[in-house]
Amino acid sequence: MTWVAAVARLRARREPGVLVTVAAVRGHAPRCAGAKLVVGLGETWGSVGGGKVEAVAVERARELIRSGDSRPELMDFALNDKVIDRHGVQCCGGTVVLLLEPLPVVPAVAIFGVGHVGLELARILVRQDLDLHLIDTRPEMLDAGRLSVLRDAPARIHLHRVPLLPEQVLGDLPPGTHLLIMTHDHAEDAALCDAALRGGDFGSIGLIGSSAKWARFRRRLQSEGGHTPEVIARIRTPIGLPEITGKEPATIAVSVAADLLLTFERDRAAAASRMLADQRLPVSNTRSSE
Repeated sequence: MTWVAAVARLRARREPGVLVTVAAVRGHAPRCAGAKLVVGLGETWGSVGGGKVEAVAVERARELIRSGDSRPELMDFALNDKVIDRHGVQCCGGTVVLLLEPLPVVPAVAIFGVGHVGLELARILVRQDLDLHLIDTRPEMLDAGRLSVLRDAPARIHLHRVPLLPEQVLGDLPPGTHLLIMTHDHAEDAALCDAALRGGDFGSIGLIGSSAKWARFRRRLQSEGGHTPEVIARIRTPIGLPEITGKEPATIAVSVAADLLLTFERDRAAAASRMLADQRLPVSNTRSSE
């Protein structure tokens, strides 16, 4: 498998990894500059030379994966018999510099309703490295010509054409997907809110609309859906930054995208804090009494 295919596999599985590249070589070394190795938590693909260099690189790459650190780093190796560690000796005689580039799991966003606001929002988000799911019951909204403005961007776009029940897509979304509910039909919006609250590993849940719309939805979700106020509070409405009050589709889209990017930042900070706390947990050696 090529390193490109390996990176694509990790992304499709939504698993983190590290891309290791031989950045520079002086003298004799097992591989030339440009050789690549992709490291996942359980698998590796490719090679940067085997032996000590590769063993240390894999070890460090998995430390980066577990820490959640997304900063790239360089590692220098002197390949001579004076450098000995638990991975042995590699005495080719040269020096090697490796570049380790973390491949974090990218955010996933689902836009339900690709109307005027939805399309403007997609045009902004598609410039981010994320998985963007576009869902609409109207075939013309997902027409290739209409979506041509989303081409040649970093995001990976997933189109979901559903004739009747957009809430069926919820079960196909990856864990942690952030939901933005903004369809053309308030009945669809209500069904999506109800289904999202009933189950699924989702990130944030945002609903576009006025305070009057939300008041009706909230009563319905509680009286007909049986959801508690605490569960209903998972839905955020209105969406976007409150300081931006314009009602033009492009203005709303900028506001919603900015708020979502802040959510990504908070999620990354929270994940880093959890990993740091886990690393600090004391390990107990106490045996339970028999």
